[in-house]
Amino acid sequence: MELLKPAFGLTFWMVLGFLIVLFLLTKFAWKPILNALNERDKSIEDALNAAIKAKDEMANLKSDNEKLLAEARQERDKILKEARVTKDNIINEARDKATAEADRLLTLAREGIHNEKMAAITDLKNQVALLSVEIAEKIMKQQLADDGKQKALVADLLKDVKMN
Repeated sequence: MELLKPAFGLTFWMVLGFLIVLFLLTKFAWKPILNALNERDKSIEDALNAAIKAKDEMANLKSDNEKLLAEARQERDKILKEARVTKDNIINEARDKATAEADRLLTLAREGIHNEKMAAITDLKNQVALLSVEIAEKIMKQQLADDGKQKALVADLLKDVKMN
């Protein structure tokens, strides 16, 4: 049973050694250990605060990005709308110009056709007149080939001149 009960001297020296080690640890090691634990606690808390701050900044950046994206979409829609309006205006102007040019060319063609028609009619009248004169000349030559007929024609002409 002696092995289970320690002697008083051994207990005394163990308690004295423990108190000395406790005193030394309290004096020299306790403060640095507590300071290290406090610093680690503080760094963890700072890291958590920084993470929360970063999370808030990311949320702000995300909302800013969404606003910028919405503005960019609005600007794109505005530019596309202006482009459509400009395209429609250009098409309408080109259509109006083409219509005006077609009308002008049609008018010029009608005038050209009218002028050609009048020239052809005039040429036809001249040819008819020349043919009439030639036919009349041939008929007159045949009728006036006789001397008596010539005298009768001159007498008729003189009667007509005296009456007027």
